[in-house]
Amino acid sequence: MTVTTEAPGLPALSKPQFVALMAMLMAINAISIDIMLPGLQEIGASLGVADENTRQYVITAYLLGMGCAQLFFGPLSDRFGRKLPLLGGLGVYALCALAIVFVPSFAGLLVLRFMQGIGAAATRVITISIVRDVYGGRMMAEVMSLVMMVFMIVPVIAPSVGQLIMIFAEWHMIFVVICLFAALVATLVTLRLPETLSIEHRRPFTVASIVDAFGIVLSNRVSLCYSLAASFIFGSLFGFINSAQQILVGIYQLGNWFPLVFAGFASMMAVASFANSRLVKRYGMRRLSHGALIGFALASFVWAMASLYGVLPLWLFVVLYGAAMFQFGLIGPNFNAMAMEPLGHVAGTASSVLGFTQTIGGATIGALIGQAFDGTVTPLAVGFLSVSVIGLVFVFIAEKGRLFSPHNPSH
Repeated sequence: MTVTTEAPGLPALSKPQFVALMAMLMAINAISIDIMLPGLQEIGASLGVADENTRQYVITAYLLGMGCAQLFFGPLSDRFGRKLPLLGGLGVYALCALAIVFVPSFAGLLVLRFMQGIGAAATRVITISIVRDVYGGRMMAEVMSLVMMVFMIVPVIAPSVGQLIMIFAEWHMIFVVICLFAALVATLVTLRLPETLSIEHRRPFTVASIVDAFGIVLSNRVSLCYSLAASFIFGSLFGFINSAQQILVGIYQLGNWFPLVFAGFASMMAVASFANSRLVKRYGMRRLSHGALIGFALASFVWAMASLYGVLPLWLFVVLYGAAMFQFGLIGPNFNAMAMEPLGHVAGTASSVLGFTQTIGGATIGALIGQAFDGTVTPLAVGFLSVSVIGLVFVFIAEKGRLFSPHNPSH
């Protein structure tokens, strides 16, 4: 299948090319977080921040900016098409990355990170909208799984790239690399990405039309509940990212091996996303994701109970956390696809509302989990268990207590 375009001067994209480009757009956010993890200590020391937990705000500020701005980019893309707002967001993102190179204070860094997140919001919202423009049902879940699989390669590579940069240069160079990557993606979008929203499907950019579209999204039980469930599950991931260096370097003394172990966890999620793309057509989104959510809860329960008896050996921590994250790779793409499926006629605004819910909710939950770090893995394990139980509650509400049952043959 090829993705056609309203602009005949642009070449059509094949399905693999489309997936690769969507993955690069989604990777913007992963790079913005993961590449700097090895440099958080140096960033804090350079800007006069001694407290380990305070350094986590470099990540939280970015996520909050990205979450808030998603409410803006969705309606904008429903009115003006996907491509122009996407390029505008990439421009803001790249300029802020470049400005951070010259930032004189930690407060200034947090402001620029918040603004950088605002620009990155366009990539989160509009990428999902583009996929929904082109695909639906299990096909959307398959494509999102492939996007997530490629996207998960970034956490495998990014910390190692960050570590390499820190060996040969100061932390400022990390943001130069981020800026250059954004410029590359913007160039590819300009030259290759078709406009996927036809003129006849665009919505007016008025307060009344935006409120109406928001009402459609928020009144849909399935979409709202799956988005809320995803918010809590994503919160667990952000909680780990916030405290990853403190756990892997501080508790387990991994030092320069930190990026390698972090990459191993990301690889497990990538394998799970690939497996989901192969299995979802046969078994459906609900069977796979509901089973994975229960598996996530069980792994988190064992992990939380084991952590109460003292410091876990590294191998046991890796096994239990890795088991939870493998399930995560089966949950994320399917929950997003099920949340978006009923809302194709307002895909941009729907992606905004759902993205806002997931990012702000996930960032807040992740910050709470990260700030609870006390020198052990117990707060993280209890956080994982808590969000899995809450996620199950929302899924029960969405499905009226009926798990594993596809609503129709395409789901």
